[in-house]
Amino acid sequence: MTEVASVSFNPYDYEFHEDPYPVYARLRAEAPVYRNDELDFWALSRYADVTAGFRDPARLSSANGVSLDPAAYGPHAHRTMSFLAMDDPRHQRMRSLVSRGFTPRRVRELEGRIAELTREHLDAAMEQNEFDFIAEFAGKLPMDVISELLGVPQEDRDRLRHLADMVMHREEGVQDVPPAAVEASLELAQYYVEMYKDRRSHPREDLTSALIEAEIDGDRLRGEEIIGFLFLMVVAGNETTTKLLGNSLYWGWRNQDQLAKVFADPAAVPDWIEETLRYDTSSQLIARTATEDIEYYGQTVPEGARVLLLVGSANRDAAVFSDADEYRIGRAPEEQIASFGGGGHFCLGAHLARLEAKVALTELVRRVGHYEIDADHAQRVHSTNVRGFARLPVRLEVR
Repeated sequence: MTEVASVSFNPYDYEFHEDPYPVYARLRAEAPVYRNDELDFWALSRYADVTAGFRDPARLSSANGVSLDPAAYGPHAHRTMSFLAMDDPRHQRMRSLVSRGFTPRRVRELEGRIAELTREHLDAAMEQNEFDFIAEFAGKLPMDVISELLGVPQEDRDRLRHLADMVMHREEGVQDVPPAAVEASLELAQYYVEMYKDRRSHPREDLTSALIEAEIDGDRLRGEEIIGFLFLMVVAGNETTTKLLGNSLYWGWRNQDQLAKVFADPAAVPDWIEETLRYDTSSQLIARTATEDIEYYGQTVPEGARVLLLVGSANRDAAVFSDADEYRIGRAPEEQIASFGGGGHFCLGAHLARLEAKVALTELVRRVGHYEIDADHAQRVHSTNVRGFARLPVRLEVR
């Protein structure tokens, strides 16, 4: 592996997962276009380059998927990443059809149910006073919301959440999808195959049935396209929101002066969420493929190269965000955060993620007078794409 200006960046490194931001800072300053020979990728770390990359699908293609993992990268990536791994016009067709079922109205109608689920899980968790915030709340709520949306029965949700966790986990020293993650992916996909078959015969009032019925000028989604979208929802939609909730709790606790703003006025919860999305976003990097030679800072990224857009780095770029390494709830908007992508691939589930987090954290603030995190026993997720906690022990004091 070559080291440009002595900077070393390996997204699989467990030490990097603990705190990637010093590495990002050096990349932005010393190697804004970075080359890793061993893992065969280039990386862009500055806000301007990352956001321009989102808006440049002609030169930075999504057709091979968004993951660095060799087993998940290539022309078949759409099978598990759905339209994330497509370019237009294929991407626009798929997104348009999915949007016929996954409507803003359907998301809005979930708000009451999200509130019910939030209270249900908080009631159970807070009986213990001390509990794992991820296992007892942040991991359960998003899975239940996605499951309610898709039509997954209650009795299957814990198993699907475990499979989704396994899909994302990366073993130390293994620079690809580990065997356990492959097995979990196959089991998860098979579950959705069976659910798709059931809804074909017995439609219900859920998103899966709506996707089967979605139609534009006689064009409908094929079975494999629906199954790929369901897989994407349970992995991407569930995991990233779980991490957003955990990251919000953690960084609020680490910055008590900022958290005090939220406890003084629960209307500040959306600001808490937005600053967490900027400061320590769930989705840290997105892969693209160069369709032609591209010049960056006097270097040529060759046609066919894998290019990582470092979302987590872009959100900490001091050229765009003042005091970028400070966690400041209620900061004045300067630029749109990069956390949900941009351009035609802007995250379709962004509104749902923000809604879930708003409902969940508002209810928490209303019930809790104070909380403490046992940081010594917290455990981080080890993933190339997703950043957050696998375990987050917390002690609550009820108002």
